[in-house]
Amino acid sequence: MPQPRQAIRRLDYTAPAYLIDCVDLTFELDDTATRVASRLVIQRNAETKADTPLVLHGESLSLASIKLDGVPLAADAFTHADDTLTIPAMPDTAILEIVTLINPQANTELSGLYQSSGNFITQCEAEGFRRISFYLDRPDVMAKFTTTIIADKAKYPVLLSNGNRVGEGTLDKNRHWVKWVDPFKKPAYLFALVAGRFVSLAGNHTTRSGRQVAIEIYVEPGNVDRCHHALAAVQKAMAWDEQRFGLEYDLDTYMIVATSDFNMGAMENKGLNVFNSKYVLAKPETATDADFDGIDSVVAHEYFHNWTGNRVTCRDWFQLSLKEGLTVYRDQEFSSDLGSRAVQRIQNVRGLREYQFAEDAGPQAHPVRPDEYQEINNFYTWTVYEKGSEVVRMYATLLGIDGFRRGMDLYFKRHDGQAVTCDDFRTAMVDANNADLAQFARWYSQAGTPVLDVEGVYDDAAQTYTLTVTQSCPATPGQDVKLPFHIPLALGLLDRRGQELPLQLADEAEAIGNSRVFELRQPVETFRFVNVPCHPVPSLLRDFSAPVKLVYPYSDDDLIFLMAHDNDAFARWEAANQYATQLLLARYRAGETDTPAPEKFVAAMAAVLANPQLDPALAALMLTLPSEAALFEALSDVDPQKLCAVRQGLKEALARSLRAQLLATYQKLNDGAPYRYDGAAVAARALKNVCLDYLGELDEPLTAELLASQYRHADNMTDRLAALKVLAQRDDGEPFVDDFGKVWQDDALVMDKWFALQASCSRPGALSTVQALMNHHAFSLKNPNKVRALIGAFCQQNLAHFHALDGYGYAFAADRIIELDKLNPQIAARLASCFNRWTRLEPQRRALMRAELERISREPGLSGDTFEIASKALSAGT
Repeated sequence: MPQPRQAIRRLDYTAPAYLIDCVDLTFELDDTATRVASRLVIQRNAETKADTPLVLHGESLSLASIKLDGVPLAADAFTHADDTLTIPAMPDTAILEIVTLINPQANTELSGLYQSSGNFITQCEAEGFRRISFYLDRPDVMAKFTTTIIADKAKYPVLLSNGNRVGEGTLDKNRHWVKWVDPFKKPAYLFALVAGRFVSLAGNHTTRSGRQVAIEIYVEPGNVDRCHHALAAVQKAMAWDEQRFGLEYDLDTYMIVATSDFNMGAMENKGLNVFNSKYVLAKPETATDADFDGIDSVVAHEYFHNWTGNRVTCRDWFQLSLKEGLTVYRDQEFSSDLGSRAVQRIQNVRGLREYQFAEDAGPQAHPVRPDEYQEINNFYTWTVYEKGSEVVRMYATLLGIDGFRRGMDLYFKRHDGQAVTCDDFRTAMVDANNADLAQFARWYSQAGTPVLDVEGVYDDAAQTYTLTVTQSCPATPGQDVKLPFHIPLALGLLDRRGQELPLQLADEAEAIGNSRVFELRQPVETFRFVNVPCHPVPSLLRDFSAPVKLVYPYSDDDLIFLMAHDNDAFARWEAANQYATQLLLARYRAGETDTPAPEKFVAAMAAVLANPQLDPALAALMLTLPSEAALFEALSDVDPQKLCAVRQGLKEALARSLRAQLLATYQKLNDGAPYRYDGAAVAARALKNVCLDYLGELDEPLTAELLASQYRHADNMTDRLAALKVLAQRDDGEPFVDDFGKVWQDDALVMDKWFALQASCSRPGALSTVQALMNHHAFSLKNPNKVRALIGAFCQQNLAHFHALDGYGYAFAADRIIELDKLNPQIAARLASCFNRWTRLEPQRRALMRAELERISREPGLSGDTFEIASKALSAGT
């Protein structure tokens, strides 16, 4: 059986024994034998003892030569073993020259230097640079990089790296060279090199200080017409960061390269961002509104990393959320300013609840700042990113936007050019605002999702309303006892006409606003409001002011009232979501799959459809039932197929009851206007397609006509795919699915949508379809996008078929994880997370899933990445 890697612990951190001032790299590119020459100017850390050896990291490298201060090292002067290169006798300062050989073509892990479609690409976060050259591959070793790339001019006409281009020329044998200098110190994980046959789309940006920045987006030939949205996103992000945070770009050129083979969404390498093509390439015929929105968000995220991640980086990988949580918050704020703030907030919270809350409640639970890890690649999680962003958002909620900006300004003033910690960020917020955030630090150290139990009591005679809030947090692996968190709770009180009441506490001389943020620090807190003229309906956790679960005994009438009247858009959606959740869970427990929808719920949903003042995008979200994944997390001993049937039953019942309103809304919005990508048009399409999705549940000729017409006549992928998703679930939809596959068979990104659509389909035979599609010419197990689209969609989005009672879904997933682990352990480990919630299943499925987990864990040669996920999942059952 594989053995776990020895855990690395945060409290064991020690400063690097040696520092690297500058790095000169020369690459002579070759498909199977790339030569990398590095020249490192090294100095002993002042705190390091003189007899301390220099230990460099290196994986899958062939050592060709090594010199110290110009003299070749004898064989007994260094040791090359166990992925390290050790030099026992090092002077205080030295120049170390190392030549290594690597095989990019054989690198299926897509970490380090590899080939994609015949082009050279790098991915060095978290520990990929050690697969390129021997180095102190840790984020707190920051150096200035100079990179020279030599390659065949015909095969690789474009040669890119970090920083500014300072020289280029030609050599013998039809080779050419380009030299790049990055003037800013950076850790090796931010190094990048790209070489290949690319074409580019160019643009520019003038900073507020008047500097001209060239923007260049590099893509494979034939894709330039799909880069314009990404270029505009860069320009918008640059302007926004200057206006919101006073941060300007600092190099002459900002470059993006799109590649189809990439483990992540994108990577923020200094000045040269490498992107998964999914987040660059888009035009209305091939990309949906969600794709365009995703490009805006991811382009902004990687650009914002220039300051929150590059100029100020993390001291060690335990501090990963220092850059990722902060930058997710920044890209969410950018997207909110770009479109509907309310809709953006709701979408972010939905993702957090479905995935991060599940992570917090499962075997992989860990704090935002983990205390230990075996494989750092497994900590690129929803907790580090999305919960980390919520922690940053709470700073802004507690300190206010101006206070948060003061803290950010002080953070950059103190730490520009440094590798720092989450505590350094919190200290900047404290010092800039003279705030008490000592207890707030527990958000970094304690795992789990806090629960707020709220009780409200109205005293009619005294006209007071008392809210009592009790906080708790469930045990998580390694943390049985949790101390109270510092939690901002935003709330308001509504009278029965829907008007907000002034909020005045008993010890206050006058009311202070109608919506306020109260700070919870104790296990139990009580807030007594005075001059409350009637029994109010509380609007709690407005704008989702903290990443917690809130429990309050709302009646159905209370929730319907809040759906109609709450001024806080998030709380309004939350009321609809909570009502539907409670209804579905009650039906699940009662085994009801074909009961009519309650009249009051139908009336409330009809009111949403009929409200002309409501943002159509918000209406679409309010009409959408809670996902199967979200419902799964609210239950134990789950029968997933029964759960899916219950949700499907309510959806069909609503469609029957709301048929007239749904049809009228659809026909009104389906006006035949040409495609536009702007807030109003996106919102209208969202509501139109939610209505079509409901109508698709009705087995009648008119529905079939609407679906066929929208599929055939749509001038954009949003509408065509919306129709196809509904058609794929119907008996009459197969010809349309086949047609889509034939039309788009040569477009890799569109085919990913086709794969995912069929993999997540609830119709019988889904697993057989997925197995057959693995032989499709457009599918490759070596391509992470294809794996996510087909196998990942089946395992993570097709609840009914993945959890089929015969266990074939589990066996299929285990087979693919074992197979993938030999090619790309990162992707295999992420897919293995589909087994995390096995203990929540009913006993028969639980036993089947456990058996597959055990089979994965026993696989000879299993990578540390996958073994860590599987073994932790198994530990949840002990």
